[in-house]
Amino acid sequence: MPESPFTVSDVMTQTVIAVGRDAPFKEIVELIDQWKVSALPVLEGEGRVVGVVSEADLLAKEEFRDTEEGDPAERTKAGAVTAGELMSTPVVTVHADASLAEAARIMARRHVKRLPVVDAVGILQGVVSRSDLLKVFLRDDEEIAEEIRHVILSQLPVTTGALTVSVAESVVTLGGVLPDRTLVPVVARAVRAVEGVVDIRLDLTHR
Repeated sequence: MPESPFTVSDVMTQTVIAVGRDAPFKEIVELIDQWKVSALPVLEGEGRVVGVVSEADLLAKEEFRDTEEGDPAERTKAGAVTAGELMSTPVVTVHADASLAEAARIMARRHVKRLPVVDAVGILQGVVSRSDLLKVFLRDDEEIAEEIRHVILSQLPVTTGALTVSVAESVVTLGGVLPDRTLVPVVARAVRAVEGVVDIRLDLTHR
């Protein structure tokens, strides 16, 4: 089945603010505030990602300021003063050629808002956030329609020339005649996989 061509590399931010293991606590807070991000990758060597320092990691210092209770691991972070001591590791990353759906699943399952994008050896290439993944829903309606007509339908293993495609507010309406009713879910699934499609409406008949 044809796939929509969008990958993480299409939406990621390539200019990334990162820190080394020895970056002090206050510098990390200043960078997060200045660049309005929720986390910073921690790098070593030639730019290999070894961890991530998030707002949650930093907040442990405030959370345990006036108490001796709480999770021992979190209390350890409360005493941390450098990125290497604060960072969460092993780091959750994604590759630039991953699909947007794959990146979204990783974020949901690991409960993170941002993912460092790395190459095959772990070198930082960019960062992708939840808001980056939502950019595909800003695609123009006609751009979506053209992809469905010329990329998706043309590659299906049946003749779909009788189908019409219209898109309004990213909702796709398919009309026309299919040679077999079993093709309806096949076509619907292929169209729904196009990046930027919010929903589909079917006005199809079959022979």
